[in-house]
Amino acid sequence: MKIRFFKYQGTGNDFIILDNRDKKYNALTKEQIALLCNRRFGIGADGLMLLNEIPDYDFEMKYYNADGRESSMCGNGGRCLVKFCYDEGSAQTSDKCTAVDRDHEASPNTDGTISLKMTDVNSVRYDHGNFILNTGSPHFVIMNNDVMHLDIVKKGREIRYNNEYKKDGINVNFVQLTDSRDKIIVRTYERGVEDEAFSCGTGVTASALVCAHNDNGFNPVEVQTMGGNLSVEYDKIDDTYHNVWLTGPAELVFEGTTSLIP
Repeated sequence: MKIRFFKYQGTGNDFIILDNRDKKYNALTKEQIALLCNRRFGIGADGLMLLNEIPDYDFEMKYYNADGRESSMCGNGGRCLVKFCYDEGSAQTSDKCTAVDRDHEASPNTDGTISLKMTDVNSVRYDHGNFILNTGSPHFVIMNNDVMHLDIVKKGREIRYNNEYKKDGINVNFVQLTDSRDKIIVRTYERGVEDEAFSCGTGVTASALVCAHNDNGFNPVEVQTMGGNLSVEYDKIDDTYHNVWLTGPAELVFEGTTSLIP
């Protein structure tokens, strides 16, 4: 089976994109997807996305983690898929797409970045000073004064595999405030990858929301990750978050053809 693929990255979060508008990749198995994402025996990526055609939308995004399992929303993946559509000439000045969590809007910016509208968040759960919320994917957020010296994999796995979360998994974010109230540093342990990701769009979004600096109103937050910088803007109304936009770079790394054994 010959596969035409495109490799994109958004702040170091990298993805294999397959154009599935003719449905030729519908039969890919979990094992085949995991092999494609394997960094030693395949193309290598944090995840794989299918670009699907769907009525009343510009496109549908179907996302799989590196372990081959279909997963929840991926913010950086969504931005990369939008950039792919623009590069291929099949996108508009603004797009309406759908993913597993909700409908999304997306648009390019004059500086080359891509903005993606994320899901509203209507509740945040608190757990001994930590935060649990769903921004399209489930996230556990921990505040820390020195995230650059943490063993992210060890500490992330302790939470991801504890009795409460081990069945479905949860992404774990470690967040450091900076001297600027408008900037944070985020490192993320990602389920499905089961390792630290250079960046996680839904994790960055979750981290920015719990670091709101206004009681109510517009909040812009700059986010530094291991793979680069992103920004999140949103309106906070009491303990709910609306008009949430994730913005950052998305770039083609390479494209090619590979063979896949059935």
